Amino acid sequence: MRPWVEKLNKVSLLVQALVVCIGYYLIETISRHSFREAWEYMTTRPLVFLYNAGLIFTTTLIVYLVRRRVFVRTLLAIFWMTLGIINGVLLAQRVTPFTGPDLHLITDAFKIAKKYLPIPGLILAGIAFVLVILGLVWLFWKGPKFQGPLKYKYNVPLVLAGVLLFMGSTKLALEKRVLSNYFGNIAFAYEDYGYPYCLATTIFNTGISCPQDYSQEEIDRIKSTESELGETQEDSRPNIIFLQLESFFDPTEVNFLEFSEDPIPTFRKLMKEYSSGYFRVPSVGAGTANTEFETITGMSLRYFGPGEYPYKSILKETTCESAPYVLKELGYTTHAIHNNEANFYGRRTVFPNLGFDTFTSEEYMPREDEKNPLGWVEDQVLTDHILDCLESSEGPDYVYTISVQGHGAYPDEPLLEDPEIEVTGAKTDAENNKWEYYANEIHEMDKFVAQLVKALEDYDEDVVLVMYGDHLPTMGLEVEDLKNRYLFQTEYVMWDNMGLKKKDENVASYQMAAVTMDRLGIHEGNIFRYHQARRNTRNYQVDLETLQYDILYGEEYVYGGKSPYERTSMRMGIHDTEFREVRKDVSVEGSYYIIGNYFTPSSEVQINGDWVDTNYLDTNTLLITGQNLTDYDRISVVQRSNSSTRRALTKTNNRLYYAVKSENKGILSFDSEE
Repeated sequence: MRPWVEKLNKVSLLVQALVVCIGYYLIETISRHSFREAWEYMTTRPLVFLYNAGLIFTTTLIVYLVRRRVFVRTLLAIFWMTLGIINGVLLAQRVTPFTGPDLHLITDAFKIAKKYLPIPGLILAGIAFVLVILGLVWLFWKGPKFQGPLKYKYNVPLVLAGVLLFMGSTKLALEKRVLSNYFGNIAFAYEDYGYPYCLATTIFNTGISCPQDYSQEEIDRIKSTESELGETQEDSRPNIIFLQLESFFDPTEVNFLEFSEDPIPTFRKLMKEYSSGYFRVPSVGAGTANTEFETITGMSLRYFGPGEYPYKSILKETTCESAPYVLKELGYTTHAIHNNEANFYGRRTVFPNLGFDTFTSEEYMPREDEKNPLGWVEDQVLTDHILDCLESSEGPDYVYTISVQGHGAYPDEPLLEDPEIEVTGAKTDAENNKWEYYANEIHEMDKFVAQLVKALEDYDEDVVLVMYGDHLPTMGLEVEDLKNRYLFQTEYVMWDNMGLKKKDENVASYQMAAVTMDRLGIHEGNIFRYHQARRNTRNYQVDLETLQYDILYGEEYVYGGKSPYERTSMRMGIHDTEFREVRKDVSVEGSYYIIGNYFTPSSEVQINGDWVDTNYLDTNTLLITGQNLTDYDRISVVQRSNSSTRRALTKTNNRLYYAVKSENKGILSFDSEE
């Protein structure tokens, strides 16, 4: 074999490059779940394919600095193929590919692995992992070594030259728009620009870069441009409700679709009667949390890393000036509502850093049967929770509500037995089925809007309700498919019961809170005042980037060197879960009724710290089975996360159980509480 090895060593760079291209093709095949789609990507975007192969190839140049070249090549091959497999497995279960922020969740990997792989798959993965480790150990000790001289004085400069050449090609590819460093839809970006590049970008290109002229003097100059704003009106304290509607937009904007009737008659009517317009959003098809971030903070995502979710990066570490913080200083109580699980996008961790006082998630919503065919909670349940927030305090309330009913993925087979709205015009039956399902779901959301507006019309306090879609649905729309020729916008309407004058204008999501406050005579907060004073002026975007950097990553000059905003002690739910007593089910051995208030389907019982089988009967009653309670057992009711990790969100105090003889149907109750 030695003559062949010597010949291959002479052309090892070419062989290595060829193997890298084959390996990268396999990685894209795994990620896209299709040889055909990977081939189409390679042939239609050859420069992007070669760039990504070049990225992988550059990492393999390290082999020319060591003798165990076979071992290092094998190790790198396993590394890159493992990344491809991880992405492929994740994309089989979710829309978002594997990104840099997912690395922060590595400690939860084993807890959630069963969500992505069945038990046999996990066992096989474990066996494969052990075999790979054993194989690598054997290869390290017994594998072949390069026998010739390493020639560091030549190899080191050549490796460095390869790295510099790759860096130069990256800059050139960005300048020539072969690549992009802005991801409107991260899933589409991975398809367009390749997995290795996008993954590396989401890992290394995060946050806001320091502006060249950043200084105390520059921040003072920016603040001085807001001097023309008046003072906040003392008598203007209406309730403010933001309603973010999942994947909601006017589908009649799609120029090839036909509908049996208008899917959104209520929203359309409100747009004609109240302030409205197009609503520019930072993403397409996904990215709910980023539209949310912009509307809550007034900050633009364009200055962050491509595909970055601040909820998964900077906001996990620090507080941020926001509408809740600013309005709290004016006496508002601040609430968040979401009819999905609390930990999605890390909201339970992030919302206290945005100044919310309460957060009512799906785990605190009692009605479990109101779900759409895909299992998402219907938006109509939100009305009662919004009213609960308004009733929970004597002063004005800020309520940020995030809906979920319109969420995909939309089925390509007929799923609705008797759809109220029929849709035609798409190229295939599968696409028509998707659009028909979507149209009927947003039609239900439109009915919810009518229900909510009716409830607020009868409310005896001033209310402003801002409603908008967070992004277009994941339907593969192109610019030419839309009448307005723009993918990054939905529609909004600003309803009120105060008689505000109608004013139609197009607004970006990061401007919406400032526009709303301006209409109400509220001029508070550095970011919001900036938008109110500087919108549509010279250097508006440049100065906004500087201001955002100072607040989140800089010296906080705008606050005199230290942010005044502290993390809130946010409570989950408007009402505390109450646990009062236990009643034995005399008809079934080992069964007990747990009696209390504000139970939900996410309420589960712990006895002495152990989870027990719990059945939700109603908001006042849970049923546990297979138990034999004894004196001094510690019992508590826990609101448990609906996420795959099933973590405890809140729990009642432990109560010490002991039997009490009673003539009242065998009641067993407590005498003490820990």
